[in-house]
Amino acid sequence: GPMPRTEHAVKVNRQEYYAIITHMDVQIGRILDALEKSGMAKDTYVFFSADHGLGVGHHGLFGKQNLYEHSTRVPFIVTGPDVPKGKQVAAPVYLQDVMASSLEIAGVEKPAHVQFNSLMPLARGKTKKSSYDAIYGAYLSVQRSVTVKDKKLLLYPNVPVARLYDVAADPMEMKDLAKEDASKPLMRKLFARLLKLQKETGDKLDLKTTFPDLAKK
Repeated sequence: GPMPRTEHAVKVNRQEYYAIITHMDVQIGRILDALEKSGMAKDTYVFFSADHGLGVGHHGLFGKQNLYEHSTRVPFIVTGPDVPKGKQVAAPVYLQDVMASSLEIAGVEKPAHVQFNSLMPLARGKTKKSSYDAIYGAYLSVQRSVTVKDKKLLLYPNVPVARLYDVAADPMEMKDLAKEDASKPLMRKLFARLLKLQKETGDKLDLKTTFPDLAKK
């Protein structure tokens, strides 16, 4: 679409998005209807999610190649025989947790090299605590993010630009707190946590050289 975005371009993009979702909803209904007719629905776990969202005009973006909440915070629904109905879980999870969850449901031991965790204790209401104290985000070598509780540090190494958001108070991520002097200690703390996550995931992108101010102790 045109840059900067026009109102017409955003409207058309959202119309297409709504149309795709409507079509997908019908197809999901067909799968669930077939499951119901099979007689196995009461013994089946269903995980519904998505690999990413879309910008649909937010932050001037249409695509998925970003680490804003509108593209990374996707729907996640779990149903099953021992999953309470109508409950919401606030604890953050990774999409890859579905793999570890499936192993648990099947009674298969999780291999040692799998870094993700079953979310079934959360889904079953046995705990409200996440398996992760921080959530890592990456896109190629151009973006990195770390979210701890409601605070999110977003980095663009090639520019370089650092942004800070409070995703609870500002879910649309419209107020960049990085410009405020009072934010520096928090940004450095989040940056240090991101460096640890890089080690854990084998991410070799050099952020210390690019963001020397954030690397300060």
